[in-house]
Amino acid sequence: MRRREFSRNQRLGGQILRLLNEILRQESKDPRLKFVSLTHVDLSRDLSVARVYFSTMNPDDDVQLVADGLASAAGFLRSRIGQSLKIRHTPELRFQHDDSVARAIALTGLIDAAEKGTGDTDS
Repeated sequence: MRRREFSRNQRLGGQILRLLNEILRQESKDPRLKFVSLTHVDLSRDLSVARVYFSTMNPDDDVQLVADGLASAAGFLRSRIGQSLKIRHTPELRFQHDDSVARAIALTGLIDAAEKGTGDTDS
């Protein structure tokens, strides 16, 4: 028997991610959520909990402020997911900051600084 390339959890997680990003862009009126991007969704095995990772467009934004905004919108977002996806049980949404963008910026800065330090011999 051939295994599927993507599990049901991955497919549903992708659908939830696309839908949440769309809802935040088009329907959210909360200014705390204006420049937030949802990056990944991990669903529990039983599909009861969705851990939603977010990042901010500006790395200097207050992450806790955005997390509070997402937490206060969780009920609304969950109900919109339930209406759109027509699934029996809509997972509980838990939001977690994804700091991979900030880490990548810091790493790029370190690489640039290292290159400048060794590149001075070419002149």
